[in-house]
Amino acid sequence: MNARIALTRLAAGLLAGALLQVGSARAAPDAQALLAAADRYRVEAADQRVQTRVETRDADGTPQKERLYTVYLQTGRRSLVLMRSPAEAGQKVLMHGDDFWLLMPGSQRALRITPAQKLLGEASVGDIATLSWSEDYRGELRGREDCEGTACLHLSLQATRKAVSYQRIELWIGERRHEPLRAELYVQSDKLAKRARFELAGTPARVQAMVLEDHLGSRRTTRVQYLSREARTVPETWMNPMFLARQPNLD
Repeated sequence: MNARIALTRLAAGLLAGALLQVGSARAAPDAQALLAAADRYRVEAADQRVQTRVETRDADGTPQKERLYTVYLQTGRRSLVLMRSPAEAGQKVLMHGDDFWLLMPGSQRALRITPAQKLLGEASVGDIATLSWSEDYRGELRGREDCEGTACLHLSLQATRKAVSYQRIELWIGERRHEPLRAELYVQSDKLAKRARFELAGTPARVQAMVLEDHLGSRRTTRVQYLSREARTVPETWMNPMFLARQPNLD
C-alpha cells in the first residue's frame, strides 16, 4: 500500500512539474512575435511609399546637410529608392532580395552596391531601403530591463541573410506596447557601428524618425525622418534594373 501511495505522489509531482513548465513556456514572450509587433510601428502596409528626409546635425542640434528620398517598399523583400534632392537627382537604388543596384542618370549600366553604402552622415542604403526586422533577423529575448524609467525588453537579433546592413542588432522595445526604443547596430566584424533611437508620434503611434549616432560619441547625429507613409504598389517593371537603366524618369 505504501508503495502505491508513493507512486501516486510521484506521478502527481511529475504532472505538476510538467504543467508548471508548460505555463512558464506560455508566459514567456516569443521573440519573433515581439519583432513583428515592433515592425508594425515602422511598416503600415505590405506595399507602401515612404517619403523620407535624411539630415545631419551638429552636436548642438543645428541642421547641416539634408537629402530627400521616395522609398517604395514592396513584398518579397524588394524596395526602390528614388533620390529627390538636386545633388543626387535622377539616382536610384533597387533592392531585390540580397541584391542592391545603384542606377546613375545617363548610364545604361546598373552598379552593384552593398546595403552599407553611405547616403548621408551615418545613414546607409539599408537604413532607408528596409524597415522590417522580422524578415531579416532571428530574435532572442535577453530579458527585461529599465530604459530610462520605462520597462523594456532586450532582444538580440542575428541576421538570417547575408545582404543586410548589420550582422547583429541589440534592440530594446517597450514591455507593454512593444514599440522600438533604441538599438545598437553591429557590422560583420561584430564591431559596434552606430547607435539608434526611435521617436514616436501620432495616433496610433508610429516611428516618426530614427536618430543615428556614431559609436565614437561625437554627438553629431543623422536623423532619418518619415514624412509620410501610404499604401502603394508599383509596376513589376520598376523592380527590374535593366528597365530602370533605360527609364530615367518615374512617377
